[in-house]
Amino acid sequence: MHRRDRALTDPIGFLDNLTEGVILVEIQRAPDLLSYIQGIVDDLNNPGLFILTGSNQFSLLEQITQSLAGRTAMLKLLPFSFREVRAIAGEMYTNDLIIKGLYPGIHSRNLNPNKAYRNYYETYIERHLRQIINIKDLDVFRRFVKLCAGRVGQIWNASNLSNDTGVSIHTIQSWISVLQASYIVFLLPPWYGNINKRLIKSPKLYFHDVGLASYLLGIETEVQLDRDPLRGALFENLIISEMMQRRFNQGLDSNLY
Repeated sequence: MHRRDRALTDPIGFLDNLTEGVILVEIQRAPDLLSYIQGIVDDLNNPGLFILTGSNQFSLLEQITQSLAGRTAMLKLLPFSFREVRAIAGEMYTNDLIIKGLYPGIHSRNLNPNKAYRNYYETYIERHLRQIINIKDLDVFRRFVKLCAGRVGQIWNASNLSNDTGVSIHTIQSWISVLQASYIVFLLPPWYGNINKRLIKSPKLYFHDVGLASYLLGIETEVQLDRDPLRGALFENLIISEMMQRRFNQGLDSNLY
């Protein structure tokens, strides 16, 4: 019997054989396991016995917070760091990092980044996010995502994007919230000595992976990148996302402005 089938049909028996600890991948596909894991965690009081991973951010968080609230340590795993890429692919020039980005598979399998990001965009960003938010016109949503890439490193302005896409500001705010929750983009708050201003002043827009931003901008070669007026902003994005990843890898929130 396939392990997932056994986990679904006999969760107690499945977990009884994992007393030495286990990594359960894509746990959101077997959500009923979480309630049984809760009982084991409470009885054994052995932190780290279960490591749970999942690529579906939304359903994973919902299921874990329902069953394992107060019993988990959450780690946000962003794309590779510079050090991790170097360990696989050796030293890389800045242009290579900006075009290829930092997703593991592109480097470990030496994939064509343009093809890899095209597949990722169509299978995850479009199809997955369409299940979460009601996107009536896919072409408009595509334009919105590409316009976000064209605003890398710029002050976030929902009103301007609303004008450029022809949808309401409310829809723009909804779409950007989903991109943030999916770890596609993040909004970097401004620094002010006055904490109230930090909270209310407009942030800047960045992508968690600069390679995806480059793909959305149509950049496929170093020649294109060197001529692109957004190269400086993409480089800035590359550095800021690396700094944020170092915080997350330590189990800390971002403290960047």
